[in-house]
Amino acid sequence: MAQLFFFDPLEKGSNKLGKDNSFHILAKPTGPICNLDCRYCYYTEKEAYFPKGHSFRMSDAVLESYIKQYIDSQDTAEIVFAWQGGEPTLIGIDFFRKAVSLQKKYADGKHITNTIQTNGTLLTEQWCEFFSDQNFLVGLSLDGPEPIHDQYRIDRGGKPTFERVMRALSLLKKYHVDFNILTCVTRYSAYKALEIYRFLKQEDIQFIQFIPIVEREVNEGALVLSINHATPPSLIMEENQQTVTPWTVEQEMYGTFLIEIFNEWVQYDVGSVYVMNFEWALASWIGIPSPICIFSEECGRAVAMEHTGELFSCDHYVYPDYQLGNITEGLMNLMNLPSQHAFGKQKRETLPSVCRNCEVRFACHGECPKHRFLVSEQNEPGLNYLCKSYKKYFNYINPYMMRMRQRLQAGLPASSKSSFLTNHNGSGLSS
Repeated sequence: MAQLFFFDPLEKGSNKLGKDNSFHILAKPTGPICNLDCRYCYYTEKEAYFPKGHSFRMSDAVLESYIKQYIDSQDTAEIVFAWQGGEPTLIGIDFFRKAVSLQKKYADGKHITNTIQTNGTLLTEQWCEFFSDQNFLVGLSLDGPEPIHDQYRIDRGGKPTFERVMRALSLLKKYHVDFNILTCVTRYSAYKALEIYRFLKQEDIQFIQFIPIVEREVNEGALVLSINHATPPSLIMEENQQTVTPWTVEQEMYGTFLIEIFNEWVQYDVGSVYVMNFEWALASWIGIPSPICIFSEECGRAVAMEHTGELFSCDHYVYPDYQLGNITEGLMNLMNLPSQHAFGKQKRETLPSVCRNCEVRFACHGECPKHRFLVSEQNEPGLNYLCKSYKKYFNYINPYMMRMRQRLQAGLPASSKSSFLTNHNGSGLSS
């Protein structure tokens, strides 16, 4: 449910961002099909787009066309292929062997890497040996200790998945596979910040992303099944729906969650545990363009590709109105469509005035448009549901980020723990 990106300004800065006009594709080889039934998942509903009996499997022709065009389109020395779902491992290991073979065929001297986001329940010794041999970066979904993880992450039979995920974690370690952990933050788990963080540290996990769950309730009036002879059934959600699901994190609690973890991290774990949320923030403070789309000033350069080759404006906007076309029409033609450029610019152009004048706009930029469905006190639409969280969080970490920036500018490592002595109110930075 999120882009994997190991970004490490704490140790060595970054010269990979903001230098080119590249774009990123989340490819879904099995479409929305998954063997789990996570209650908060936003993507499995997309199965309704396809006719009954549809084969949710990327064809060899689509795979080869995608790999060739994507490599040709990227004016960078390193090209990252990102595989997601649904659950991408459902397609089987031979598909990814073929993908790697095609990448080598069309690489033309460029360095190719692969990332895959998985729930882990289907990983075996064979899978992990393959990931290790081919240098895959694996994102594993793990929401915390057993009671927290199993609250929402259940299989199609309603059974818990924690033990299966932990077995996958052990296998990834055994085969020395590079991995990070994707942890979703819900209404319930937001109150368990340190319990979750300490559990992940106890499992010797070094790379962590905390992703907020924000999903709108779909009422009967907003659910439309549109069937005609030209297109498959479409699931359409009312854009101005403001009621959120019971598992959606509360508006201010996500910020509180991050601050609680930040306080422990900054005292004990800087330089040894890499919380991507803090790494992304530091990028803004040192003047590097955001490594992820949600905090970029504009978006539109991170698209989603279904198993059919259909391209959509964004992984969170896989709806008929945001379908760009099929890659058989030419990948660059689709990426350069005026509608896609307009989609990307809309993020900046539709910011309400309270965001335009906000002191932490440089770090937030209104976050993901998917979450911008509230009305501001000035009666302007487009306020982010998590505005209170981000304002609280970014203001809190500001003195620490400033200190890290100073150390980097002085040629010192930002990861010196002795530089960040803190007390309960966040003051007490040493010089």
